[in-house]
Amino acid sequence: MSEEIKIVATDLDGTLLDSDKNVPQGFEDLVLKHDEIAFVIASGRQYYNILDLFPKCEDKLFFIAENGGLVIRGGEVLHKDPMDKADVDACIKEFSDPSVCSLILCGVNSAYMLKSASKDCYENSYKYYKRLLFVDSFENIEDDILKIAIFVEGYRANDYFNEISPINDRLDYLLSGNCWIDIANKSVSKGGAMRKIQAITGASFDTSLAFGDYLNDESLLLSCGQSYAMTNAHPELKKIARFESVASNDENGVMRTLEKLSIC
Repeated sequence: MSEEIKIVATDLDGTLLDSDKNVPQGFEDLVLKHDEIAFVIASGRQYYNILDLFPKCEDKLFFIAENGGLVIRGGEVLHKDPMDKADVDACIKEFSDPSVCSLILCGVNSAYMLKSASKDCYENSYKYYKRLLFVDSFENIEDDILKIAIFVEGYRANDYFNEISPINDRLDYLLSGNCWIDIANKSVSKGGAMRKIQAITGASFDTSLAFGDYLNDESLLLSCGQSYAMTNAHPELKKIARFESVASNDENGVMRTLEKLSIC
C-alpha cells in the first residue's frame, strides 16, 4: 500500500503520542525513509511546541498547527488564516469571567496568557506552548491571532460548549478536550489545511491517509480517502472514519497500523 499513499497525516495528542506525550520509537526514521510520502503532523498545538518533538526530521514534515490556522514546512509559512481584530476583541469581552474560564491568544509568533489566569489553566497549557508570554492585558498585542483557546475551569468544557451563544457567523467553536474549547475563523480546519498540502504536493483525496482521535480531527479525516479513528477515539469520530486503527495511542496504534499497511 505504501506505493499508493502519497500523504500520511496524524494528529498528535491521543493519536500519535502516548499518554506520556512520547513520539513512538521509529516514527522519525520512517519519515526519513520514505521520500515518496509527505508526512503531516496536524495538531491544535502551537507550531513551536510541535517542532521540538521531531528533531531528526523536522525539515521533512508538514506541520498543521492551531487546528489548521497555520501550515509550515522547513520554517516557511505556507498558509495562515488570522482572526479579524474586532472578532478577537469580542471574544475577549465575551469570555472574561475568570471564575469560569481563562483565555490563551494563539498567534503566529507566540501565545499570550494573562498573568491573572488560573493555576489550572497554566498547568494545562505549559506543555502545549513553547512560546507563551504572560501579559497584564490583551491590548496592543502585535501578532496575527490564529486561534483563541478557552480553558474551562472544572474540566466541564463539554457542558460549557453547549451553553455558548455564537458571537457572529464568521467564527467557529470546536470542542478539543475535556477542558478546552477553540475559537477560530470558520475557514480554519485541519481538513482545509490538508487540502492546501494536497495542492502543494499533488496528492489526491484517494492517496491521502489520516489518523485522529477527537472531534477536532473530523475535517482531517474527511479530507482523506483513507481515514482511521484510533481505538481510543471519541465515538462520534469513529462514526465518520472509514477504518479503525489496530491499537490505541498507548499501544503504538499509528505505527502498528502503518506496518499493517506495509508503510514501514
